[in-house]
Amino acid sequence: MTLAQSFGPLVGRQDEIRRVDALTGAARAGRGGVLVLRGEAGIGKSALLDHAGRTAAGFRIVRSFGSEYETELPFAALHQLCAPVLGHLPELPAQHREALQVAFGLSTGAPDMFRIGLATLELLASAARERPLLCLIDDAQWLDTASSKALAFLARRVSSEPVAMVFAVRPNGEPGELDELPGLSVGGLSDADARTLLAAKSHATLDDQVRQRIMAEARGNPLALLELPRAGGFAPPDTSSVPTRIERGFQARLRDLPADARLLLTIASADPTGDPGLLWPAATRLHMDVTTTSTAATETGLVDFSTRVRFCHPLARSAVYRAAEPAQRRTAHRVLGEVTDPVVDPDRRAWHRAQAGTGPDDEVAAELERSAARAQSRGGVVAAAAFIERAAALSLDAARRTERTLAAVEAHLDAGTTDTAAELLTTVENTALDELQHARVDLLRGRIAFVRHTDVNGPMFMLRAAQRLAVSDPDQSREWFLDALEMSLVVGRASGVMDSVLTAARAAAPESRSPDVLDALTLLSTEGHRAAAPLLRNMLDGGDSPLWTRRPALAVMLACELWDPHAHEAVVDSLMKTGRASGSPLVLRLGLAQQTSCAVLSGDLGQAMAAITEEAAIADAIGGPPVTYHRLQLAAMRGRREEAMELFASVLTAAGARGPGQLIANTHWAAAVLHNGLADYPAALAAARQATAHGDLFLTGISLPELVEAAVRCGEPEAAATALESLTERTEAGGTVSGLGIAAYARGLVTGVEDHYREAVDLLDKSPLLPYRGRAHLLYGEWLRREGRRRDCRRYLRTAHELLSEAGIEAFARRAADELRATGEKARSRSGHTYDQLTTQEVYIARLVATGATSNEVAARLFLSPRTIDAHLRNIFRKLGITSRRQLRNRPDLGV
Repeated sequence: MTLAQSFGPLVGRQDEIRRVDALTGAARAGRGGVLVLRGEAGIGKSALLDHAGRTAAGFRIVRSFGSEYETELPFAALHQLCAPVLGHLPELPAQHREALQVAFGLSTGAPDMFRIGLATLELLASAARERPLLCLIDDAQWLDTASSKALAFLARRVSSEPVAMVFAVRPNGEPGELDELPGLSVGGLSDADARTLLAAKSHATLDDQVRQRIMAEARGNPLALLELPRAGGFAPPDTSSVPTRIERGFQARLRDLPADARLLLTIASADPTGDPGLLWPAATRLHMDVTTTSTAATETGLVDFSTRVRFCHPLARSAVYRAAEPAQRRTAHRVLGEVTDPVVDPDRRAWHRAQAGTGPDDEVAAELERSAARAQSRGGVVAAAAFIERAAALSLDAARRTERTLAAVEAHLDAGTTDTAAELLTTVENTALDELQHARVDLLRGRIAFVRHTDVNGPMFMLRAAQRLAVSDPDQSREWFLDALEMSLVVGRASGVMDSVLTAARAAAPESRSPDVLDALTLLSTEGHRAAAPLLRNMLDGGDSPLWTRRPALAVMLACELWDPHAHEAVVDSLMKTGRASGSPLVLRLGLAQQTSCAVLSGDLGQAMAAITEEAAIADAIGGPPVTYHRLQLAAMRGRREEAMELFASVLTAAGARGPGQLIANTHWAAAVLHNGLADYPAALAAARQATAHGDLFLTGISLPELVEAAVRCGEPEAAATALESLTERTEAGGTVSGLGIAAYARGLVTGVEDHYREAVDLLDKSPLLPYRGRAHLLYGEWLRREGRRRDCRRYLRTAHELLSEAGIEAFARRAADELRATGEKARSRSGHTYDQLTTQEVYIARLVATGATSNEVAARLFLSPRTIDAHLRNIFRKLGITSRRQLRNRPDLGV
């Protein structure tokens, strides 16, 4: 029973009502939307939800309630919202149907967090085909994490469906999933409206002095205006917050109740489901006279016993629970655990049993451990962490307590609650641990340090873990040495982290049965590229077990270190096939990010945009931030100064807070490329020097050509020669036409020898790296013009302009056009690219549709509804001046 149900029409909420009515009106017309009502407890958010439900004529209404006591149960709130429309499950594709069944505990299986958001969207869209759908979610601040992520994902995608979503949430100062959604702050009533409400609803005749004091203390809070007269309106002024005073008012109604009625209310408050099928059997177990007891409880006005047990306000539930003595709360949880079906709802039963105990209980701890495993299998990582942490606390056996605590640390890391993980880890660090447990503690310390970004000691902790196992488990030890090495590559070399890891590995790593990547990188560090290249090449090719099947991120770095675009492409193809087949968002996101890099280096900027769009859609689907480095690469190659510089600045600001790392080095390389294209050589030189300063794997090598060009143009021949020497060592060791061709034009810049430019052009004509092929022609043409060979240079400048402009590599293309103009020839103007006219998302949709993909297929890739894809297609057709999908297939600039 909510405030609106208890007290009739709303007073003084005209603006809020207009917003809610506009939302439902738009959904009725097929334009879905969301509104998040934000405000303190009792301010009237629930009343506005009820208004939406009462006035949404023709809508089907589904509701969900966050519960303070249910935040640990994965998908509890989402299941509650979807339960009335689960009859539409058979209409969903099998993968999406199964994803929801597993999430809701309706079937067993591995979780598919990747598809749950889209599956929910399809389910609600199917239900909305019959009539518009209104989703009301109250107390959203208490949504379980899994539900919160899924509902926020859903809210961002209902714009093309007849679905309206209204959330009510109390701001708590913490960032949340709903923060970026359209919202409305619900404030207090005006004095006039407050006076009207108080006069209409007060059960007592109040004199002016008392009325004024109540209004001053309520500060326009409607629930306070209705409850404060009961909560001591004639008492001395209270300095506590309004919600606290209201809670005390609710608690005051309990004072004269019989003990059984108070206990019945406590049981009701301890059960977040509001299921009478649990409440009455629990009361019967305590030998209550249910009729008499429930009548007394109902007369307080705090609760309504009907098809669902509902408190008049969430604060009333909290007030009742907190007012109960600890023994009463334990009794309530004990009987609720006894009446909860261990087969249908084992996790809630375990939770109640845990709350009922007063000390260690190995049986309950084991039950919680099983609940943690079930939560993990359903993708409820937050719930898994909470269950296993509680299991550790209830463990009587010291060894089991230690194992469960370490498991809880791992679960909290998976859940992203790093501070809790770190705090838990300190509870076992000084206990009796065996060598393997010491190693696990170091490994977990390393993961915590890495996740915290500002701590570069992560590789060192992982290194110590590897050293501990060097004798007892040499195979695991080498794997952990490699983990430390990979982490050091991400952290960066600003503090010599990678060098320290390799030094320690040389001293302590057990010998491998045959040379592996650890040996190869050690050789690279000590003896250089010429010595290490054959072993690195062997690691990439790998026979039956190439490196990219085990450590794809490291394989990508090695392929690029060897200037081998074909190996890079092979790794990307493998990642994409594996990611598509397995549905792993981690693998697929890595594959898409590397597909972007591959496309940028090959000059297919449309493909790069498409891959960025899909990666961002997956990141949004799983509730994570999008990958950044490949966006830097695209911006650099595209060559739009303002757009690129804005991105670089935002990335450097964010990355700077995390400490040194590859993202910063990526930004410096991207800035060097951009500024060389813009002919801002001093800026390019500064950026290239920063990009190469720490010897980062791959990024140093790819930045050296930028350093050579900028140094030559800035009149710093020594810096150019030194960079050329390092570049030559790398490219000769790699032996690819791409690397050798790029080194050849860099050599031409340093020496001014024509044959070096010719060699570069000839070699790069065989390379897939179109931007570098275009740059080789540009540099040769520039050299020829400066030599006064105007006729000869035009051929190369013309080729450079055609290659670069057709690819959309704008800054370098302008350089070529400027050079052509200097010879007296005007560069041919480029027709607009399709992707100049479309957003990146529209580019992706257009490319897929051009290959014959249906709206359903595109929707599945982007986690959108087919109706949304059709809406995007209409925009694409309008922008391109076409009318059919078939016409998209005839546009060669889409690159498909």
